[in-house]
Amino acid sequence: MNELLWFVSRATGVVSIVLLTAVVVLGAVTAGRRSPHGESATVVMAMHRWLSLGMTVFLGAHIATAIAETYVSIDLVSAVLPFTSGYEALWVGLGTLAVDILVAVVVTSVLRHRLAERTWRRVHLLSHALWPMAVVHGLALGTSDQLLLVATTVACALVGLGALGWRWSTTHADRARRAAVLTQEWS
Repeated sequence: MNELLWFVSRATGVVSIVLLTAVVVLGAVTAGRRSPHGESATVVMAMHRWLSLGMTVFLGAHIATAIAETYVSIDLVSAVLPFTSGYEALWVGLGTLAVDILVAVVVTSVLRHRLAERTWRRVHLLSHALWPMAVVHGLALGTSDQLLLVATTVACALVGLGALGWRWSTTHADRARRAAVLTQEWS
């Protein structure tokens, strides 16, 4: 039974990082700079939300099976408080910190209609830290002798970095107008 939990933990971890990467890519696409418009924007945003939900389900299974299996000792406290694990405290801690940030992003997204847009956006930007933490967690704790697992995580890193690089390198279509407005004197 413990061996089955170990395999399920690894599998759900890999599916989680793939889904998280897809969510990050779709988030980069929907971010303000060259975001889609009309029906395509609705489809992309719906995919972003649904994949986020699916990712949280797989992540919950990953955490539950990591706690339940006894090959390594990761307890419930270590799944909530970063860097408290007796096993690979740094790498497990990065995963825990990523989960804690994810909880903040999810809660503020659920409460978005009750929060100021600026508050939601600032918390949501933490996903730019969450995703690399999850990738490093996966690379450090993933099964290094399983080429498919390592290759999947590396591919996620490359795809995610490409999407974030694209998002950060593009400019707003109305950049000149924004600059002009910022230079105006306000009375």
